[in-house]
Amino acid sequence: MSAQLDPLTLPGTANWGEWVTHRGTAALSAARAVVDGLKTPPPPSTLDALHEWNRAQTELSNAAATGALLSEVHPDPTVREHAEKVVQEVQRFSTDLGLDAELYAVLSGLDADGLDPVASRLLERTLRDFRRSGVDRDEATRDRLRALSEEGVLTSQEFSKNIREDVRSVRLRPEQLDGLPADWVAAHPAADDGLVTVTTDYPDFIPFLTFAHDAAAREALMRQFLTVAWPANDPVLQRLFAGRREQAELLGYPSWPDYDAEVKMIGSAHAIKEFVDRIRDLATESAERDKAVLLARKQQDEPGATEVGRFDVTYYSEVVRKEQHDVDAQQVRRYFAFDTVRQGLLDVTGRLFGLEWVPEPAPEAATWHEDVTTYDVHADGERIGRIHLDLHPRDGKYKHAAQFTLVDGVSGVQLPEGVLVCNFSRGLMEHDEVVTLFHEFGHLVHHVVGGRQEWVRFSGVATEWDFVEAPSQMLEEWAWDPEVLATFATDESGQAIPADLVERMRTADDFGKGFQARTQMFYAAVSYDFHAHEVDDLTARAAELQGEYSVFPYIPGTHFQCSFGHLDGYTSGYYTYMWSLVIAKDLFSAFDRDDLFAPAVAAAYRDKVLAPGGSRDAADLVADFLGRPYTFDAYAAWLAT
Repeated sequence: MSAQLDPLTLPGTANWGEWVTHRGTAALSAARAVVDGLKTPPPPSTLDALHEWNRAQTELSNAAATGALLSEVHPDPTVREHAEKVVQEVQRFSTDLGLDAELYAVLSGLDADGLDPVASRLLERTLRDFRRSGVDRDEATRDRLRALSEEGVLTSQEFSKNIREDVRSVRLRPEQLDGLPADWVAAHPAADDGLVTVTTDYPDFIPFLTFAHDAAAREALMRQFLTVAWPANDPVLQRLFAGRREQAELLGYPSWPDYDAEVKMIGSAHAIKEFVDRIRDLATESAERDKAVLLARKQQDEPGATEVGRFDVTYYSEVVRKEQHDVDAQQVRRYFAFDTVRQGLLDVTGRLFGLEWVPEPAPEAATWHEDVTTYDVHADGERIGRIHLDLHPRDGKYKHAAQFTLVDGVSGVQLPEGVLVCNFSRGLMEHDEVVTLFHEFGHLVHHVVGGRQEWVRFSGVATEWDFVEAPSQMLEEWAWDPEVLATFATDESGQAIPADLVERMRTADDFGKGFQARTQMFYAAVSYDFHAHEVDDLTARAAELQGEYSVFPYIPGTHFQCSFGHLDGYTSGYYTYMWSLVIAKDLFSAFDRDDLFAPAVAAAYRDKVLAPGGSRDAADLVADFLGRPYTFDAYAAWLAT
């Protein structure tokens, strides 16, 4: 057995701002020293040069991960500002590296003969990265690209900060909470003026949109939700898009989506538009059928209703599932207490992937907030990584759900560490939230299991970006299996959730998948279109695209793009969620639905799809696991039913 590596030591009660700054500065200084050594004089062999480059990239990754995570999760705004500055410095250094003609000359002059396939892939991908940075452009163009990069990171941070810090709310009379679960109502007492505050944070927003009988109150909250970060982010987005368009043009690409798609499975901007339209068309029949069901049910409450609004969709979907499929979400949630769900998730994934999650108490694993729980990850008696679960909302924290890297794993050098950042309630959870937790945890598993690479470039979730959601989407299936849920989903008396209820839940969940797919394609179309074309009025164009792709109408006076955080990280690639789902459905077809823990197939999936990280093309990983190339068949069959 190899020598055990130690996890990252966090500062605990020390000054986090100083720690973040020091970690970033030290890592960047080390990376600069390695790069200087690469150039003066170059290493004696190609493999030596690649190992030195790997050292530099590892240091750069450490600085970047620390800054990116803590800028989104630390409760102290001063620490978040320190972290943002680290991100800025990392981006500046990364840009300088990508435009360093002397360094490029060294690396492009390396002889690939004799390299193993993964090292050869590293060299090829590294040289491609340099070309995509503009290293071969003239000096004036390189200077402009450098400026665009620096402007871009500042603009991205401004965009994220505006979303993170803009929590909106409505104030309602207590009777307007009718329909909501008793524990939710108890957690929202009226103030001295007799009114109750309901915010746009997920633990408020999702239950309210699901259960509140008062349509006017639902609409009021939805309007607030769809205007978060407006008007502040409208000009910020215009700067973001303009900078990306100019960057793509300077690099010789027809558009930003063409530039972005070049390194993804999909390959081209044209293919993005084609895929989005294909899914829209496939989903239309199912979408219109289920929308008609919603409208008919709404007309029982409002005989004159002619349309289903965005604020109606979740509520009436829940009503239909309750009345037509005998699934009452308020009864279902009794089986999903947060603490038992979290432990159940660990038990399920541990059994499935052959992992053990060992809790690490403070102060050894002292983190940035008392809510965070930390676990060492063991496989075959060896610690292979560490995870941190930061699962409840607080002021100034990232508002959605995502896996963040704290440390990229490098074999023999450093353990992978990942952080799950979510915003769940502390009591009972909706089953949709349980599914989300399984999904996001899938990224964490991928990060750790795929984190034992020789080259940091391929560590963890380092596949093509339009594949990264597939393993997580597939893991959602375990949150729908009656036998799996029975191992942890219990009510106060300890009674497990009945299997027939779970089967009804799955049938009920199929209701609306067509209009949900159309909504996803609306988001994908916005992501693509805003980057492909210059748009003077973002709100007006978003409304047009909603009319073309969604089956639900635009709500006048709202500006959802201002809080659509994926426009930053995913840029023109939001389509990747659906692209990955196509692959996820095919991956899951290899599992035995009567035994989701069957050891042979689970181990093959872990070892052939997750463990390689980005060391091979995603299509090859999938084909290796399935024994054939992936197809559209499983997804199309699922959507058609």
